[in-house]
Amino acid sequence: MELRIFTEPQQGASYDELLAVARCAEDAGYAAFFRSDHYLKMGDVSGDPGPTDAWTTLAGLARETSRIRLGTLMTAATFRLPGPLAITVAQVDQMSGGRVELGIGTGWYGEEHTAYGIPFPSLGERFDRLEEQLAVITGLWATPPGETFDFAGRYYPVSGSPALPKPVQAPRPPILLGGMGAKRTPRLTARYADEFNLPFASVEDTVAQFGRVRDACAEIGRDPAELRWSNALVLCCGRDDAEVARRAEAIGRDPDELRENGLAGTPGEVIEKIGRYAATGSQRLYLQVLDLADLDHLELVAAEVMPKV
Repeated sequence: MELRIFTEPQQGASYDELLAVARCAEDAGYAAFFRSDHYLKMGDVSGDPGPTDAWTTLAGLARETSRIRLGTLMTAATFRLPGPLAITVAQVDQMSGGRVELGIGTGWYGEEHTAYGIPFPSLGERFDRLEEQLAVITGLWATPPGETFDFAGRYYPVSGSPALPKPVQAPRPPILLGGMGAKRTPRLTARYADEFNLPFASVEDTVAQFGRVRDACAEIGRDPAELRWSNALVLCCGRDDAEVARRAEAIGRDPDELRENGLAGTPGEVIEKIGRYAATGSQRLYLQVLDLADLDHLELVAAEVMPKV
């Protein structure tokens, strides 16, 4: 099981704090540093120092790290036009030497759209727009050098694009899709994704949704083994129960609830639960770290959990 670090900077984090976490994760041996793409804190809206832009952050980290992979869970399709987003991701891929991954979704948090003047259409339209965005982004990246790209979209028509710049990774940076949608999410995953991610889902729900995505792959003749399968879970690990409780209190959660719904407990408990997700076919875990000042948390898991999973 590959372990990756996943952060939620909209809850209040500066770029320097994110850089410290990314460097700690890299030094400790984690495979990737991912961040959410949100512009408003969930809950109390204070959230000093305020949000940081996901792709601006990743561009900085691309130059200040050397090995760890970098990406989003998930970039909101409502935030950016697909052509400029394809350019941005390709440029950050170049800046990182080919270490970028694009997680993208419909966008779901209506309040942040209202707070920053971003249109927020209906869910059906957001899925329509996401599908066109995926077609445009992958089409631009796949266009051979010297040729142009056209797309007759309803929302994002493209004509005569030189489809530049190109990312470093070939054929493209990995694309992640995810969520519990029963119909369109599996279909879009089968057609466009390199990885399918389930955030904060139980083992039972993981089995069911992975099955839907595998069925969608079969419908279009795609081998589901071409996909990577992953989960994201809140992390709360401690050397003993007292340390687990302290870390749970620091993020405003109950230890027992986290043991049930997250990845919580002593290293032995965490290893056991990781095994349950591995049995579903999950190959990667994104460990949602909510207390970004607690770098010992990352180092503990790297030392006591990572070698055994």
